Amino acid sequence: QGGYRMKRWLTHLTIVGYLSVLGWGIVSHSMKFGTHIHPTMYFVVWDMFCGWSSYSTRNQVIVEGESGKFYEVLPPPWGNMQTFGDLDRRHYDPYQSFCMSMSQNVLKHTDHEPIARIFVLEEAWAKKYNLPDPLWDARYEEPKDPHRYRHVRFVFSGDGIPLQLNDNWLSYQNQLIMGENPRLQADFRKTRPFITVGSSEMEQDMLFQQSAPWQNQPHLIGSPSAH
Repeated sequence: QGGYRMKRWLTHLTIVGYLSVLGWGIVSHSMKFGTHIHPTMYFVVWDMFCGWSSYSTRNQVIVEGESGKFYEVLPPPWGNMQTFGDLDRRHYDPYQSFCMSMSQNVLKHTDHEPIARIFVLEEAWAKKYNLPDPLWDARYEEPKDPHRYRHVRFVFSGDGIPLQLNDNWLSYQNQLIMGENPRLQADFRKTRPFITVGSSEMEQDMLFQQSAPWQNQPHLIGSPSAH
């Protein structure tokens, strides 16, 4: 009988523990609190796959000196920080929210000319091109020729003042699809007017179609030197 009571207590504890973890995940997801405090939250928060994308992205920061020369700031001259696996820390920022602060830290601890502008870039390509060559050859008939897309995410002044704010790659593509679909345009004209949040940023997305200023440069000069 003692073994039966022990099993019953273990069963109750398992149920209570499971419901507690599930409840914490619901509260965390609903209140947007602590959703990224630990990697194990990936298994608790309900939206673990909502942000799954078919594109891989990488982040890059380039600064323009007052002389007109361009320098690559990230990765820093003293080496990369790889938190998990072999991917650099800056690439774990899918919305490029912290690239500016990381680049400012590099500029703070390096010798360089006065900085005029700071460009935060996003590079994207289809994840299917991440397949190893043997798996690619077994799955696809066409040659493996990945197409990489780069655009300006943010532009800051040398003092960190925002000069240009653009949506990420997927949001930009979604806006292009919405704008070039005749059926959706007809629905917009027939339905009631509505107010969108961040419409000024949508207008600035047209700047993506302009060439980046460093594309006419023959090559990057290099990274600032650490002191």
